Amino acid sequence: AFAAILEPGDEIIISDPHYACYPNFVKFFRENPTTIPIYDNSGFQYNVEDIKQKLTSRTKGILINSPSNPTGTMLSEETLKSLSKLDILVLSDEIYHGLTYGEKAHSMLEYTNNCIVFNGFSKLYAMTGWRLGYLIVPKDLIRPIQIMHQNFFISANSISQWAGVAALTEPEVEKYIREMVEIYDRRRKVLIKGLKELGFGIQSEPNGAFYVLANARKFTTNSYDFAFKILEKACVGVTPGIDFGENAEGYIRFAYANSLENIEEALSRLRQFLKSLN
Repeated sequence: AFAAILEPGDEIIISDPHYACYPNFVKFFRENPTTIPIYDNSGFQYNVEDIKQKLTSRTKGILINSPSNPTGTMLSEETLKSLSKLDILVLSDEIYHGLTYGEKAHSMLEYTNNCIVFNGFSKLYAMTGWRLGYLIVPKDLIRPIQIMHQNFFISANSISQWAGVAALTEPEVEKYIREMVEIYDRRRKVLIKGLKELGFGIQSEPNGAFYVLANARKFTTNSYDFAFKILEKACVGVTPGIDFGENAEGYIRFAYANSLENIEEALSRLRQFLKSLN
């Protein structure tokens, strides 16, 4: 998608914090990522006025992710409508659609056709190892992307394609998805409650994907060092906020893509680790 729309020196707007790979995707094609800070006290929503101030003649689009990795939050319908009115291409990563709790994730396609939607089978269908995904693009981009796809990839392997067909057509799949979402939701609630009790700040509770980006500035100003200490001392794997952008420094990303028993054990170990800091 980036290769089809960008020339060297073009700019793509991304949020800060953002999925760690986004800047690398943009830089690979010799373009420039332009970051817009978003904050937990506003639910990690974009301020559209901030975006307008960063628009230049080289801006080719804005890359969004809802539900989000790393924040676990969703962009509101109001935010998506505002983005659709900016008259720039919106690249919408919707890989976590369907993994939501209490409310529905909206697709950018509901508000504009001037967008590229990224999605796949990895998250909703728990098929991360099958490497099967798809794009929804404006009509004028279909042929250029087809040509690149045919030359770079040819096709996904046939086994993955048949698995994708089964995920989309087998009637019992929806039941399994509902069960999976209910399990994630239980884990989400336990993790959020436990982290708050430990003193981590969570102003905007995540309502999608399977992540919690928690404020750890009460404990550290160096999230990288703090994450490694947690790994070494408590044997709990977490991700430092700095991996997701400068605006997430002092935050820690927790994932609840694990059993409830392991999450409870991790919280217990974190409790002992934090006591050792005093």
